[in-house]
Amino acid sequence: MSEAKTVLWTAEDAAAATSGQATRSWAATGVSIDSRKVAPGDLFVAIKGPNFDGHDFVAKALEAGAAAALVSTVPPGVPGDASLLAVEQDTLAALGDLGHVARLRTQAKVVGVTGSVGKTSTKEALRHVLSEQGRTFATEGSLNNHWGVPLSLARMPEDSEFGVFELGMNHAGELGPLSRQVMPDVAIITTVEAAHLEFFDSVEAIADAKAEIFEGMNPNGVAVLNRDNPHFARLLAAARTQGLSLIWSFGSHADADARLVECSLHATCSAVTAIVRGERIQYCLALPGRHWVMNSLAVLLAVKALGADVAAAARALSTIAPVKGRGTRKRVQAARGAFTLIDESYNASPAAMTATFAVLGKIDPGAGGRRLAVLGDMRELGDRADALHAALAEPLRAARVDAVYACGPHMRALFDRLPAAMRGAWTETSAELAPLLAGAVRGGDVMLIKGSLGSRMATVVDALSALDIKDSKQTEKNNNGSSPAADTDQTAAHGHKG
Repeated sequence: MSEAKTVLWTAEDAAAATSGQATRSWAATGVSIDSRKVAPGDLFVAIKGPNFDGHDFVAKALEAGAAAALVSTVPPGVPGDASLLAVEQDTLAALGDLGHVARLRTQAKVVGVTGSVGKTSTKEALRHVLSEQGRTFATEGSLNNHWGVPLSLARMPEDSEFGVFELGMNHAGELGPLSRQVMPDVAIITTVEAAHLEFFDSVEAIADAKAEIFEGMNPNGVAVLNRDNPHFARLLAAARTQGLSLIWSFGSHADADARLVECSLHATCSAVTAIVRGERIQYCLALPGRHWVMNSLAVLLAVKALGADVAAAARALSTIAPVKGRGTRKRVQAARGAFTLIDESYNASPAAMTATFAVLGKIDPGAGGRRLAVLGDMRELGDRADALHAALAEPLRAARVDAVYACGPHMRALFDRLPAAMRGAWTETSAELAPLLAGAVRGGDVMLIKGSLGSRMATVVDALSALDIKDSKQTEKNNNGSSPAADTDQTAAHGHKG
């Protein structure tokens, strides 16, 4: 028997929050802005975006089981007795009102997470460790922008004990408004690195933009900063200027509040000893890499700031799993032998690339295998893009990578910098690279795939995953005795939603 879903919004409460008018009584157990992903019981918010107007899909959302739709106008084709919440303002602003009220009505202790690298993974780690200590709500995926943050807030149950929200930006002035919505009790800045340089004059300017996360905090909040980062002093000054007095730091620095004592890095995990606000803790971290060790210190320090159990959180880190596209590993049994596929296809920056190469260097290939790096362009790096790509050659050599396969115009700068023996292949796009890799991979290989989302490196992941004989046999077994034509009709009938 399935567990009953929590009611997030009644028609009366949502109308009061948005100064809207409900056409009838209803109760929503979720909130959605994508008609293709509406679940039964959702409140569908019809947002007008740059390419689509959600009002055009209200009827489909209601047919899919939405409890109601939040609209600024009643679209054609919607039945007269439909459950609607009509507002006079823009629906995105109305969604912001729902998020604002959701934040005010909960007693949850809230963490805001930002940083040039590691936001989503740190957010997921906090979700993991806090969920064992209380009712925890966290941002789904990377809903960290001007519509993702209010959507996430609107989805937070009133009885949550902990809330974890990811806040992102690629321009100055974006993070402050998000912070004022979330009103974090604890704010983490994982690190400040060269990312989004296309929109900033310097890394210092990026630090200033990240410091906007302090704008939504009250003076009793706790800022958690990376003590080893070159911009620590700048962030510290920004936090103090904002009126914060509780500023804690993490890192290997002797003065860090969560100080790394020692760590042993392995191919699949790390053994860590740290002192967190005077408490010595030893734990096993189920994710490999020094960058993950540092992020785990930030997690434990935030747990301490929330008043939760640090030792229990440290134990929970031994069971954490990577997020899809951020380090998941798959053993692919191909016709020419089994190889390991490391999926880091979701995003990339110079710092993230270097950290991931170090992890690859810890993994021993199988008999006859190689370490292969499959890399797509890092986006939004501005005039320094080619130089930053070319600079990856040294960390690749240090990680003992045997061959590099690359795609994208900026990755050409790296490819040309590599010694001839390390050059696998270069193509303009990931779609062109995928079949080359499918033909080049062999048994025992360990293959890392990484690039910015816009480089579409998931295309390569999918192509290589399709080589798995085990999956092919399972698919054939599942389809045995069924009608392929019927399956195709089902896809045609239900595969597309507005």
